[in-house]
Amino acid sequence: MPQFAANLTMLFNEVPFMERFALASQAGFDAVEFLFPYPYAAERIKAQLDQHGLKLVLHNLPAGDWDAGERGIACLHDRVQDFRAAVAQGIHYAKALGVPRLNCLAGKVPQGVAPALLRQTLVDNLRYAAAEFKAAGLNLLIEPINHFDIPGFYLNTTAQAISILDEVGADNAYVQYDIYHAQRMEGELAATMQKQLRRIGHIQLADNPGRNEPGTGEINYAFLFAHLDRIGYSGHIGCEYKPAAGTEAGLGWRKALAG
Repeated sequence: MPQFAANLTMLFNEVPFMERFALASQAGFDAVEFLFPYPYAAERIKAQLDQHGLKLVLHNLPAGDWDAGERGIACLHDRVQDFRAAVAQGIHYAKALGVPRLNCLAGKVPQGVAPALLRQTLVDNLRYAAAEFKAAGLNLLIEPINHFDIPGFYLNTTAQAISILDEVGADNAYVQYDIYHAQRMEGELAATMQKQLRRIGHIQLADNPGRNEPGTGEINYAFLFAHLDRIGYSGHIGCEYKPAAGTEAGLGWRKALAG
């Protein structure tokens, strides 16, 4: 049976962030993930994890000015020093929180920048991050995101991510495979996860259309959960979806679709 992690950025978001850990535990989750810990002191988050017996499986590197629309800075050639500072901050939080992996959002393509420079900047930044993570005992993830939800996002497909990781050449760098984004961009979910299993460091889910909980859309999650068991995926699956009618009301999918 798959192991699920509650994404606290998306789930239980009707209450303040620090109250979501208790609700996740009460709902039967033993693990959580979220986008960014940085607005809060690491000690406060760690206390919530410990108090409620939760494991933190993922958070992101700082991704620029999120409120202003930035979605990562790793491909931006004029933000290399900012990226290196983000790596240091991410590692600081990771060590305090005991998280084993961090996701790096590539960012959106700025106007007038040559594709070769975008790719080389991303590759160089990922090599730097992977080396720093290696020294800290961490894994680095990169996530393809569909260009409908985030127009202009640099990294869109699994094949593109694998190609970039091949160029980076780090043995602690992996794909974060989000089933929802992959469905919107490329389909072939089961075949891709099986073929690229050794390159996938974390999986997330939501249904399509709507990015709501499994069972609300076109994706056959009962099949995919059984498939992931068959091919030997042993990590957590992050529940990064928008509850259609409240988090707790929609949690029946775990029993109905995952056994």
